[in-house]
Amino acid sequence: MTAEIIAKGVCYQYAQDKSLALIDINLAINKGEFVAIIGPNGSGKSTLAKLLNGIFAPTKGEIYVDGLNTANQEDIWKVRQKAGMVFQNPDNQIVATVVEEDVAFGPENLGIQPAEIRNRVRQALEAVELTEYAHKAPHLLSGGQKQRVAIAGILAMKPQCIILDEPTAMLDPVGRKEVIKTVKKLNREEGKTIVLITHFMDEAVMADRVLVMSKGRLVMEGTPRQVFSRVEKLKSIGLDVPQVTELAHQLKRAGVEIRPDLLTVEEMVDFLCQLL
Repeated sequence: MTAEIIAKGVCYQYAQDKSLALIDINLAINKGEFVAIIGPNGSGKSTLAKLLNGIFAPTKGEIYVDGLNTANQEDIWKVRQKAGMVFQNPDNQIVATVVEEDVAFGPENLGIQPAEIRNRVRQALEAVELTEYAHKAPHLLSGGQKQRVAIAGILAMKPQCIILDEPTAMLDPVGRKEVIKTVKKLNREEGKTIVLITHFMDEAVMADRVLVMSKGRLVMEGTPRQVFSRVEKLKSIGLDVPQVTELAHQLKRAGVEIRPDLLTVEEMVDFLCQLL
């Protein structure tokens, strides 16, 4: 597989801090891959997200997005076209008074022709299932719908990779479900590379690969099954595990012969039915 994003020996230090926020980060994210990044508060997740998009430049080391070095200021807009960023609060990304105008904002700033902009806006709103809201005012939408408008605005710039920095943290369960459904669809049906920063373990379960951060370092990575089966290790760095995995862990401690890598309710039901 071809790597979309490569980080080599990346460190980052905020100007006001003596200690490093990120320490010797090495990773490769492949084209079309869905990667979740988890870690306790202060572990460096959001800092890493901003480095991958070129908002920050590494203090040490290098990050490449589709072959472009994010530290090269001449290429920074190309980097951000290739790797679009969706933030935690959708209100901070909405700039227009009408949904379709907001989605058009990015392409307009890229100097795209009006006919192509209209086409991109239509396609982006279709992708996030908000076509019927094209002429609505964004402030009238729910939190989940606003976040999908923010995603559409990124899609209209035609990135191959979308980096989402805790996009569901401020949403209710319905909004969370809407946004994650959209993210999965963009990955599975449109082949977009997804980097999802999240503190919800049930969202990380849906990824192809999970990266675990602690105190500025990458301390673990693997498939969701590989990562979440290490319950004690995750708890030792201050993380929860999916509820089903926690139940499997407790059953195993109680003497029940059970797989430690169960992730979903369906898997648990199947196991218990066989057990009975």
